[in-house]
Amino acid sequence: MLRTAIPCLALGLASFIPFASAPATAPLLAPIPASAPPQDFSGVTIEAELLGKGTWMLTGAGGNMGLVVGDDGALLIDDQFSDLSDKILAVIKSKTDQPLRWVLNTHWHGDHTGGNANMAATGALIVAHEAVRERLTVDQYMEAFDRTTPASPAEGWPTITFADGLDLHWNGQDIQLIHVPAAHTDGDSLVFLSGSNVLHMGDIFVNGMYPFIDTGSGGSIDGVIAGADKALALVDDHTAIIPGHGPLGDRHALRSYRDMLVTARDAISALIADGLNRSEVISAKPTADLDERWGGGFMTPDVWVGIVYDGLVGR
Repeated sequence: MLRTAIPCLALGLASFIPFASAPATAPLLAPIPASAPPQDFSGVTIEAELLGKGTWMLTGAGGNMGLVVGDDGALLIDDQFSDLSDKILAVIKSKTDQPLRWVLNTHWHGDHTGGNANMAATGALIVAHEAVRERLTVDQYMEAFDRTTPASPAEGWPTITFADGLDLHWNGQDIQLIHVPAAHTDGDSLVFLSGSNVLHMGDIFVNGMYPFIDTGSGGSIDGVIAGADKALALVDDHTAIIPGHGPLGDRHALRSYRDMLVTARDAISALIADGLNRSEVISAKPTADLDERWGGGFMTPDVWVGIVYDGLVGR
């Protein structure tokens, strides 16, 4: 049984509460009140699923992580929250006697980068797209949640950045970081591990749910679709695909997700072209045929349609 998390709509994506009993096939995701007490991560367990050739998917609270181990040292993709760093490092230690050398951030949100400073303190180098560093260095206003996320500690800022892509050759693997512009945010990266045939997509792919698109950070549904297309061109029927949230996926799951996004975008775009305003588009229920399958997560159908609408009219 996969652990998942309940994101707090009022507090923004930087706040997640672990929810241990949700099945992998049907994550239970719901908003909680803004007055919720400080999070207690003491009950969170970091689970590891072997994907092949020293490559693991790690889950806990927040974004799914990837781990690559070998004689060169460990490489971690995303690092969840700072309060979970000791638990994450303990799992890494259980898989290898080599130190953590690299942390790759798929984007800037705190449930994926919150452990950066702690990981850097162990000697790891932080790598991300240049927009990730830019956003982590200053306070970020999250428009969708009317919330300001404080700048990250300087120790956790990426020390190696790139514009379009970067190749690492580590533990016998060719590791590609591929920037996808204006997708979930403006700084998203796919991480493809060709040696183990694993792709980490960050929040460009949220398996089984409508995804949050951070239009305030430069995201767009067109960019998410483009990211899915780019990923589909990389993978085959045997690729293990790590989503930002939700259970481990494959090419079929990614294709279904991509097709859902296109169907929803086209339906919402048609209503916009007919002159409907935001509230009228939401009331028209353009995703009604999709909601039963995709609308049970953090992004409820009406909220998600509104976010997609905002991105489409602003493009």
